Amino acid sequence: MKTSILKPGLLVSLKTSIKGGVKSNRVDTEPEHETDEGTRRAIWETKKEITDPADHDAAVIAQSAARAIVLKVCSRSDFGLLAPFVRSDELAAAIVAARAIADQHNANATTTNVQVFCIAARIASDDAEAARAISAEVRNMLDDMRDGIRVADVEKIRAAANAAKSMGQMLSPDVAGQVSAAIIEARAAARSIVARVSKAGERAADVIAQCSTSRIETARFAFLDMDENATAPTTEAPAARGIDLETAPMEYTAAPAANLALEF
Repeated sequence: MKTSILKPGLLVSLKTSIKGGVKSNRVDTEPEHETDEGTRRAIWETKKEITDPADHDAAVIAQSAARAIVLKVCSRSDFGLLAPFVRSDELAAAIVAARAIADQHNANATTTNVQVFCIAARIASDDAEAARAISAEVRNMLDDMRDGIRVADVEKIRAAANAAKSMGQMLSPDVAGQVSAAIIEARAAARSIVARVSKAGERAADVIAQCSTSRIETARFAFLDMDENATAPTTEAPAARGIDLETAPMEYTAAPAANLALEF
């Protein structure tokens, strides 16, 4: 398997927070001690007081809206947010918009302050470790689609298909095409299960037997040998354009010459 399954991309670290407006107080009601059963126990009570509930609620809404703008550009993965390199300008614009939302709230806030920090590191298309990680995650999504069909679990099928669709923007065109075909097949199976089992009352086993998973299996095989056979192609990601914005620290190890590509 070639590491060219990847498009050049960005590993994105996003942090949003709300400062102020909440007071917490912990009172130890039972200090830590050994019990008769040989365990160790402690009991405490935490009191939380929101100074200005309306202002705090507005801060939560602003924080959520700011995060949503950035997340819309990215794919979620087990090891962070990902975005294809071709969307770097879109990502930068999204971060500017997210900070504008925070600034607008902060200008009128009485007790709270919403903060938005983001940093992005480049992942080259020949980054073998990133290719293995993404390959394993996509394969797990394909496994979930297949397993969901086998047990007629529509929610599991749809959740895996949605996740795979989001991750597809990080894959090279040929591999992304196979994953897309698998998603179409999985969603067709989910619709068939809903229509024929839930509505028509047919036996789940009969419906499942007629649901094809051939495209899912084909896509799975495209990722199976990724862990042991990662050879680097000659294609390199284009040089990144730096953007002078405030950053939050993030540790990331990438391929040579691929450490900080973009800073937001």
